[in-house]
Amino acid sequence: MLDSNKQDGTWKLGLLCLAVLAPFFFLSYGFANQYTSGLSQVPSIVFAWEKYIPLWPWSIVPYWSIDLFYGLSLLLCWNRFELKQHVLRLFTAQIISITCFLLFPLKFSFERPELSGFFGLWFDVLMGFDKPFNQAPSLHIVLLVILWEFYRRHSQGKLKFLVDAWAFLIGLSVLTTWQHHFIDIPTGILVGALCLWLFPLQVQSPLAKNLTSRLTLKHLKIGGLYLLGAFFLAALANAKGAWLWLLYPASSLLMVALAYFFNRPHLFQKQSNGQMTIAAWLLYAPYFLFAWLNSRLWTRSHQEDSKIIHFQQHDLYLGRIPNQQHLQYYQACLDCCAEMPIARKQDDQNYKQILSLDLIPLQATQLKQAVIVLDELIGLDITIDKSTHNAEVLVFCALGYSRSSAVLTAFLLKHYPEHSVEDCIRIIRHARPWVVLNQAQIKQLDIYRLKLKGLAP
Repeated sequence: MLDSNKQDGTWKLGLLCLAVLAPFFFLSYGFANQYTSGLSQVPSIVFAWEKYIPLWPWSIVPYWSIDLFYGLSLLLCWNRFELKQHVLRLFTAQIISITCFLLFPLKFSFERPELSGFFGLWFDVLMGFDKPFNQAPSLHIVLLVILWEFYRRHSQGKLKFLVDAWAFLIGLSVLTTWQHHFIDIPTGILVGALCLWLFPLQVQSPLAKNLTSRLTLKHLKIGGLYLLGAFFLAALANAKGAWLWLLYPASSLLMVALAYFFNRPHLFQKQSNGQMTIAAWLLYAPYFLFAWLNSRLWTRSHQEDSKIIHFQQHDLYLGRIPNQQHLQYYQACLDCCAEMPIARKQDDQNYKQILSLDLIPLQATQLKQAVIVLDELIGLDITIDKSTHNAEVLVFCALGYSRSSAVLTAFLLKHYPEHSVEDCIRIIRHARPWVVLNQAQIKQLDIYRLKLKGLAP
């Protein structure tokens, strides 16, 4: 995880990294340009409306400025971990982009008129190195996504808006300098987001294994359904035109399928404050929208939370994933939902999470960890609600039907050992009749109960 504390001498190592990355950038980019220029035929993907995009000579300034920000970023890293992740992002961006240029070569199809003066000089310098190839994904946009996230993280207050504004100008300039067609921008954004996602700073690496549960047949079945959905949308996108936009939700569903195939809830990159990383928002946005709409559709008849039990001056509630206004009613909450973000304040210590995948029964090891976290949450110095004289705690998942109810069942089993699993489920269903605990989940609760009694490993 990233520590914002500065580490002396990091800029020196950054200078060394720049000395390696810069030649690699120009050599690999030039090689791809040279290779594609030697092909007999190179296609273009261009929409009819693009002929109305103006040529703005002044936009060559923000276009070129990315080179300065690229080099400077390697000297501004706080510590070696951030530098390592940043270098890996830049290197991966180059590898993915160059591979795409070689496997799927495209050509910019507009003829730029001759330009003179100060701006014309910069175009001449650019054309001395660049050719109308190396199109999708736009490496300019890929790097812009990485650098925008970097400088935004290093900025505070109004300076963030300046970073956003200049990043927008750089992104716009790839069109107004007549260097790229539109298709290169969304593909560049996705590749840039993928580089951020692969090498995160604030969350667990997607390459790390999930140590809290094992892969089951249920994971593979659900992952397979998401993969089929991704293939279906990709097949429709093959029709070209406006259908190409379906590649975005297709790629999003593919990412979800990976989370299930590898049993890694952390692929959604939900941070400790309940928000997703920028990379996750860019990659999973279509799925996040679908998941939110699905949660609201299924719970339209059961929007209210349910008070399950009073425990040590705490009222424990069960409910669906809350919005920001809804959260104000609770002094603390436990989040069991990996695939949907919530809005939380950065410094909120009364928010805990035990992230799990939707439709997957929580295994006994996960239940044990969830109860430990819930106990820790209850043990915090939480402000008592003046109207109820109790601290109100919400345990939630996407619908408030299964995962969160399994956690509360396990909590009851630990603190009321005289109860059976059926007894605890009955207590919850008395307050919330619509909870869903299938036989696979009940089996895991039985195993957890045996663990509490020392009768299971």
